[in-house]
Amino acid sequence: MRTGVKADKVTHVTLWHGVNPPPNRDVLQKLVNKFNQAHPDIQVESLYVGQQDQQTPKILAAVVGNAPPDILWYNPTIAGQLVELDALIPLDEMLANSPVKDEIDPTLYTSMEYQGKIWSVPFATNNVGIFYRPSLFKAAGITELPLTWEEFRQVAKKLTRDINNDGKIDQHGVFLPLGKGEFTVFTWLPFMWSGGGELVNGYSQTAAAVELQGNQGAIAALNFWRTLITDGSAILSGPERGYETDELIAGNVAMQLSGPWTLGQFQETGIDYDVLPIPVDEVPATSIGGENLFLFKTTPQQQKAAFKFAEYTLSEEFQTELALGTGYLPINLKSRQSAKYQAFVDQVPQVKVFLDQDKYGRSRPIFPDYNRISDSVGRAVESVLLGKNPPAKALQKTQQRLDLIFK
Repeated sequence: MRTGVKADKVTHVTLWHGVNPPPNRDVLQKLVNKFNQAHPDIQVESLYVGQQDQQTPKILAAVVGNAPPDILWYNPTIAGQLVELDALIPLDEMLANSPVKDEIDPTLYTSMEYQGKIWSVPFATNNVGIFYRPSLFKAAGITELPLTWEEFRQVAKKLTRDINNDGKIDQHGVFLPLGKGEFTVFTWLPFMWSGGGELVNGYSQTAAAVELQGNQGAIAALNFWRTLITDGSAILSGPERGYETDELIAGNVAMQLSGPWTLGQFQETGIDYDVLPIPVDEVPATSIGGENLFLFKTTPQQQKAAFKFAEYTLSEEFQTELALGTGYLPINLKSRQSAKYQAFVDQVPQVKVFLDQDKYGRSRPIFPDYNRISDSVGRAVESVLLGKNPPAKALQKTQQRLDLIFK
């Protein structure tokens, strides 16, 4: 701590997050340290509290027990739930007075707003693409990248190979996420949207309006994933571990759904890798991911200090450093256009795929009970991948469960 600031004058701010993989956490910590050095009267403590599925019970327990963190890093889908609990401060006024407001990517506002108010600010953004190993494509004689579902299916078949001729498959075409958690749903939704499906039809943004039974886009997307398994082209992750990239890095699979948050990790390994957009059925689509920062109701002094830190995370400097260190896409438009970031994109051209896909990105709903919708969708995906139910039946069962809860 710098001299001249008494200990009792320091405002301590707690940030809970689930930044992953660990090298990305180091990048965040360096940036937090930078803020703390520049603001001796505010000290931010950054705490890793687990992956998002593990975080939710902790967050809700902290809110109910009246001991929340000052700032929460989380995907925007939790907004409605926290607003219902009266746990958050709206950020409209503070943001309106902030010079950084006009620098935020306008496509991200749908993830910030609920019932006419702003409840969070974006920390970083990303979307889902398909990482692949060009050397494995070349070895299998594949010269063109798959752009449609059918092309993807055929390429996945060609990439599934018995390389040492011992009668066993040593390399599979694609790695799919198993589990009913948010990662599975997040990476599956682009296929539902590409197949022409919607979670909610019309403008009614409530859990009761979710329509899965007879949802042709959802049925098509589940059929497509199941076909990759019945073809023998796909292997499944461990339960709730679809984000792990070990199999792709080892060359045991040739393609995997992931996002720019793993770019740093791939660069460090020194393997050959590239990215292709989500293959298209009816329309191009991807899921917009990334996390927002939520500020909890505490004391006026804490809230003011917490917003000061949030403002720092929105800045061009923070966003550029975060993007260069982690592969996340900057939420700050000045950062995206900066010479420093453009030089990074030239060095890591894989980033361009995610930047180009951004315009087809869709945000997940942020109404209350989205977590229950996600859990139910995840169960349907899991049951189809494991061959327990055909797609239409899985979605029918899911709809019946949701109708019991919400209708």
